[in-house]
Amino acid sequence: MSTAIPSARRRASIWLEFLGSMNLAITLLAALAVSSVVGTVLQQNKTYESYIIKFGPFWFEVYKALGLYDVYSAGWFVFVLGFLLVSTSLCVYRNAPGFVREMRDFRLQHNARSLRAFAQHAEWTVALGAEALSAPLENYLAARGFRVRVKPQGSGLLLAGMKGATNRVGYILAHVAVVVICIGGLLDGNLPLKIKEWRGEVRLETKPGILISEVPGESRLPASNPSYRGSVNIPEGASTRDVILRMRDGYFVQALPFEIAVKDFRTEFYDNGQPKSFESDLVLIDPERAEPLEQTISVNRPLLYKNFAIYQSSFTDGGSRLTLRVWRLGGTDALNMEGVVGGSYKLHGPEGALTLELKDFRLHNVKSAPPGSGKKFVDIGPSFIFKLRNEKGEALEFENYMLPLNQDGREFYISGVRNNENLPFSPLRFPADAQGGVAGFMRFAGALRDSAQRARAVAQVTSAGPSGARTLGETAAALLERFAAGGFAATQEYIRTRLASLPGEQREQVARAYITLLQDSLHALYVNLDLPPMPDVARQQQFFQDAVDTLGALPDYGAPFYFELADFNQLQASGLQITRTPGKGIVYLGFGMIVAGVFMMFYLPQRRVWLALSEQDGRTQVLLAGASNRDPLGFAREFEALRDGLTERLQRL
Repeated sequence: MSTAIPSARRRASIWLEFLGSMNLAITLLAALAVSSVVGTVLQQNKTYESYIIKFGPFWFEVYKALGLYDVYSAGWFVFVLGFLLVSTSLCVYRNAPGFVREMRDFRLQHNARSLRAFAQHAEWTVALGAEALSAPLENYLAARGFRVRVKPQGSGLLLAGMKGATNRVGYILAHVAVVVICIGGLLDGNLPLKIKEWRGEVRLETKPGILISEVPGESRLPASNPSYRGSVNIPEGASTRDVILRMRDGYFVQALPFEIAVKDFRTEFYDNGQPKSFESDLVLIDPERAEPLEQTISVNRPLLYKNFAIYQSSFTDGGSRLTLRVWRLGGTDALNMEGVVGGSYKLHGPEGALTLELKDFRLHNVKSAPPGSGKKFVDIGPSFIFKLRNEKGEALEFENYMLPLNQDGREFYISGVRNNENLPFSPLRFPADAQGGVAGFMRFAGALRDSAQRARAVAQVTSAGPSGARTLGETAAALLERFAAGGFAATQEYIRTRLASLPGEQREQVARAYITLLQDSLHALYVNLDLPPMPDVARQQQFFQDAVDTLGALPDYGAPFYFELADFNQLQASGLQITRTPGKGIVYLGFGMIVAGVFMMFYLPQRRVWLALSEQDGRTQVLLAGASNRDPLGFAREFEALRDGLTERLQRL
């Protein structure tokens, strides 16, 4: 028993020494520094889908396992932070008493022999007793900022002076500052939320696009949650008492202890379309305040209230009202409908029910101006983004522009389509007719889908043909039918299959004849529509060719409708980031302490001097010695001045 207890104490002592060692603290600080670099370089809290596209499935899983997508909230980061807190606290606990003792210790144990071993020392012989010299020399040192202690020593006295004791305070401050910063970081590190997650008390909501009111209680956090960083989009004239905390592949709904309303939102843009400035007029309504708090915020000018900071982070559409003309591709008439950005609307398509989801509206779309225009940038007008979703949940995303875009002297209505939000839009160009709209093209597309009109056009093309006109007519009808159903791809496949048995040169010759026959049939179909004429024949022919090109690509468009933006009433939303950081002031205090501590350590060096007075036969041997823990060259100059001043003082006595 007697040997076991000392052994246990030795092990505990070894562990305490290890945990409180400077090497461990530096290692932990280096780990946090590397983690912070990773958190700065790698964008945090993006969608998992964007990370998969950027890194690929393998590295996505590796980085996910390491918690790199939310470094500052990762369990290992909080653990390292807490470990550093414990390590530095033990370091302070072990070393602070020694520093305090050193600040109070004047080292009165020195004698003349040991002082002569100092690099900086000087000696005088004075025809006065030690007692007579004590007071003048003590005053001399005190006048130069030294605190002095006197101790009898043999037949004389020892005067010990010290200044710069706050140098050791700097060491303590620097170490305590790390502890304070760690405490502040832990307070702001969502530690209570992590504990609730680990215990299964809360669960991330992963369903996108549902209303806040539909989020279940297990994904809601109370207003008492001590720290968080959330975001919310508030339309002009609206208010909220909740923010969204995005984490990993989901989010929490965080309740606020007050209500935030947006009275007005304003934006300014550069010539290239990038936002120049945006600001919001906010109203904060807190039951604890007699009057609402009103303030205008902008980027880098947040609203600060209690432990909260409300930042202007972004802007988006807040529910603009759009008036749409819905053209059925293959029809000739358009239906009018009203919609609000953020809303969903049911439509009946040729292959089943569809859902129209209005996602965004943009008032300005600034692009690089074409060469020779004399401008760097041009605004091509409003656009809106929407998704068209089928009954299986599959969706395509579209971006349609309100105004026609001039390309090579011709005007087109542009509709972009993509099947993934992380891919660029593939544009489809709808040519503008003589009246500047898409009605002419839609009539042409409708005629192509109409078997009677196709038959009429085929008859017109083949009526003046040779005796084989019947076979020619069948071929023309088949070509038009394939083109109407599958565009260029289906037509080329039909020709390839039909002519597969012919020799090479003959096959190419007949294929060119088929293309000419298709072109003539399409032209006849177009002429029969009797559309309003273009200004000249060349532009009329160009419109026809552009329309054919679009019809050939139309089967790949992926939608049975074209949505034309006829009118709009814009409503913007202010994107706010709301943070609750009770540890922010503590972290700032820690930074202030570490700055003060470093200043004390580097610019307030500890200086010590000793005067040994040895009296013999009525004369006194005066020995001056000094030492400093920093800046030996600077102290050498200071000691020289001290020695010269003391020489002059002794000569006057």
